[in-house]
Amino acid sequence: MDVKRKPFQGVYNIIRFNWHFYFISGLTLVCLVIFKHHLPEFMHPFAFGFTLLGVLALSVSLLISFYIYDLSDLYHLKGLKNTDEGRLLNINAGFDEISEIIKTRFPKIELTICDFYNAEKHTEISIQRARKAYPPINGTFHVSTHKLPFKDNSFEYALAQLSAHEIRDSRERVQFFKELNRVTKTTGLILVTEHLRDWNNFMVYSIGFFHFHSKSDWLETFKEANLKIKSETKVTPFITTFTLENNGDTF
Repeated sequence: MDVKRKPFQGVYNIIRFNWHFYFISGLTLVCLVIFKHHLPEFMHPFAFGFTLLGVLALSVSLLISFYIYDLSDLYHLKGLKNTDEGRLLNINAGFDEISEIIKTRFPKIELTICDFYNAEKHTEISIQRARKAYPPINGTFHVSTHKLPFKDNSFEYALAQLSAHEIRDSRERVQFFKELNRVTKTTGLILVTEHLRDWNNFMVYSIGFFHFHSKSDWLETFKEANLKIKSETKVTPFITTFTLENNGDTF
């Protein structure tokens, strides 16, 4: 039986893991409304406009997040739709939402799960809350981004869904993708799904879009790791899946 996500699970998790942001934002707006009359008269329209803009921004962000994480095809894993069997490496940054889906939707796949979460590097409170709510699945390997504990050409597929952006250092990110390239067969595929630092995501997450990497950064990373893009798919206007393959050249 297929694994089904609960209604509103995606947007609920966003609020659950980032409640401090929404609490501070909401408290700021409430205080602005309460103390508006203590401001000079000429500032009242500005206070009202700022409050209205803040409420609108939070509402739009949550509505589009609901669309992305609860209504879209993000978790249908269409990049694997023609996959029947083989070895698949699913690698996450401390929050694994898709391994159980892979197990049930692709029962013949030999799945290996890796977690590169590093408490010293990944200090965001949201990740810590996510790990507490969703502990790693039994059998998950804890790995380093610098060296994966697998032989060359071990997997037909490697999957990094909404995880690789957590590698903030560009050199470390290149090394990580070199490792993915090494452990994936030369005829295999690497699927990378990410938000991009672009205008679409800026309109939804405002300055939060700086947490993502730009498309040019990803292209440079792939090039340095000797990978080329086989296809680029917009899962939604806010999320992109890059399907990568070995470039064929030697380092």
